[in-house]
Amino acid sequence: MHPTQAERRPVDEIRAAGRWSTLGVSRFSEAQFLILLLLLFVTSPFIEDLPSGPLIEVILLTLVLTSAVVAVGGRHRSLFAALLLVLPVAAGRWGHHYRPDLIPPAIYLGFAVVFAGFVVGHHLWFILKAPEVDSRVLCAGISTYLMLGLLWSFLYLLIASVDPEAFAFSSGTGPESGREMSGFTAFYFSFVTLSTTGYGDITPVARVARMAAVIESMSGTFYMAILLSRLVSLHTARGLRS
Repeated sequence: MHPTQAERRPVDEIRAAGRWSTLGVSRFSEAQFLILLLLLFVTSPFIEDLPSGPLIEVILLTLVLTSAVVAVGGRHRSLFAALLLVLPVAAGRWGHHYRPDLIPPAIYLGFAVVFAGFVVGHHLWFILKAPEVDSRVLCAGISTYLMLGLLWSFLYLLIASVDPEAFAFSSGTGPESGREMSGFTAFYFSFVTLSTTGYGDITPVARVARMAAVIESMSGTFYMAILLSRLVSLHTARGLRS
């Protein structure tokens, strides 16, 4: 005798729970990671001009990095790799905050790009291997998009630290007007490029900066196509099983 639909649902739920455990994720870690990412981006333009703004930014970035480690550290191997990559980023960022004369930003920004790429790759793998669409997949989808923007903001800051003339601004000069590639300006340019909006107020001049901008705009388009197709396929497969 074949099991009825009501009898088959508990079995499907047990199998799905087993697949979730093999992916090494938890609902809380993904939601926490997304919330902290949103907090960093939303507060960034407001805390930058505060007297203690740089310190608050470092604290928020450290919280985001820590939550990213928790989000990808469901397995011992991924946890070890995440810790190995994030420690130079956190130590370098705190060291640069207190002793910028000793620790140049290029040191921790290079590690930050690698770590952000690791987190993005882990989340993409999770989305592609997820057995069904639920809050974990949705949180991972949004946080991966935000992490893509953060990855390229790190890269633009790295490029600007090596070549201060790599980006041109349409008006204004100096950090007072926000016309240098630092802090919120990097976030802004990254997400404008990722979403292919392109207001034209910031222009990549150096070849490496132009190539980075082109790759980011392409990755944003490809990511949304992959994410939507995966969510539709998971939803369709769930409807067929029910």
